[in-house]
Amino acid sequence: MTVFSIATAAYIIAALLFVLSLAGLSKHETARNGLNYGIAGMALALIATIFVVFKDSDPLGIVLLVVAVGIGAGIGFWKAAKVEMTGMPELIALLHSFVGLAAVLVGWNGFLDTHGLTGSLLKIHYAEVFIGVFIGAVTLTGSIVAYLKLSEKMKSAPLVLPGKNYINLGSLALFFVLTVWFVITPHLALLIIVTALALGLGWHLVASIGGGDMPVVVSMLNSYSGWAAAAAGFLLGNDLLIVTGALVGSSGAYLSYIMCEAMNRSFISVIAGGFGIEAVASGDTEYGEHREITADGVAELLTGASSVVITPGYGMAVAQAQYPVAELVRKLRDKGVEVRFGIHPVAGRLPGHMNVLLAEAKVPYDIVLEMDEINDDLASTDVVLVIGANDTVNPSALDDPNSPIAGMPVLHVWDATNVVVFKRSMAVGYAGVQNPLFFKENSQMLFGDAKERVEDIIKAL
Repeated sequence: MTVFSIATAAYIIAALLFVLSLAGLSKHETARNGLNYGIAGMALALIATIFVVFKDSDPLGIVLLVVAVGIGAGIGFWKAAKVEMTGMPELIALLHSFVGLAAVLVGWNGFLDTHGLTGSLLKIHYAEVFIGVFIGAVTLTGSIVAYLKLSEKMKSAPLVLPGKNYINLGSLALFFVLTVWFVITPHLALLIIVTALALGLGWHLVASIGGGDMPVVVSMLNSYSGWAAAAAGFLLGNDLLIVTGALVGSSGAYLSYIMCEAMNRSFISVIAGGFGIEAVASGDTEYGEHREITADGVAELLTGASSVVITPGYGMAVAQAQYPVAELVRKLRDKGVEVRFGIHPVAGRLPGHMNVLLAEAKVPYDIVLEMDEINDDLASTDVVLVIGANDTVNPSALDDPNSPIAGMPVLHVWDATNVVVFKRSMAVGYAGVQNPLFFKENSQMLFGDAKERVEDIIKAL
């Protein structure tokens, strides 16, 4: 058996492991096995690739491979050990940018080395180069903007340039024309132009999307990175890269579509940089005065309640409050109180963000419900604890057609008898809009660090 036959067999097994990984990650109960399948598949793929390089490369190629793998592994271990759960969304966005950069570099290398191709095969090769560079460059800058927005190093409000929709459509039309031109008469200048065009388009697409839609954007960038990897696989003649890229690209696109459906957002609008959506001034509406409550007061409400619903958000993740929240749930359930969680599809800044935090704190899966499962029960709930959530419980999404989050389904927490909102201050949420919930008669604010306030409630109980 030749070296390439062994590598091909390893790639097939790795691809099957990646499929099993995706299947396992689709359910809480099998997620750990899914993760292990993915690790095994990636390890096998790396070993097979290293094996091929060591057999067929010169000493310089081997040294470059070892250096590249060492640098990549070092950065990976460092970031994995350092990052907290609150930093996962921006880390993932940043990692997507590396995939885009790799696709651009592979595309440029493919232009410089045509592998002796001629005729129709050469034209196909040039088309692969041009398309791969375009997808990779869009992914690169789009992911960087997503990272900057998620890490709050850039304003989350959408960028609205004059004629922004025409900019996006014009860029795509120009890309199509340049692709045809490049395939007919390939020139380095055309490759430089399309690289610059794609870098600018990627920046503009994501910058034009508001903070409320960023979880969908992260998922969509995941899809882009998959297609960029698949394009690189075609250029490198690597079947595993093609299969893996297609898996990531298609699953990321489908997840984005599901999230858009759940948020009542147009899938085409979000991936096209907010196409057809113009920014609307939210106005300075006067909602009245908010009411405050103490931890002792919350404990009294909970003591007299028969049903409690907790709706967590990014603030719970920042405060690392999931552990005392889990302890609070156990104490209330021991007292015979029915406690459940209501999870919005985009709670936090990453799909499944809250589910992972609650699983980490050993909260039982069967009391963690999706928004559609819990919304109808909120009207018969005694107390709702809103811990660090803001935009996902904002009634403006239903009541104010001029709101930037208008039309987005939200948790109807205001239907409950009592609502307690845990916040550090009265500041607006990530989408940049005020929340009328804070001023409703049945709502009270509990200010301070969410972890400390929950611990105070436990002591009072």
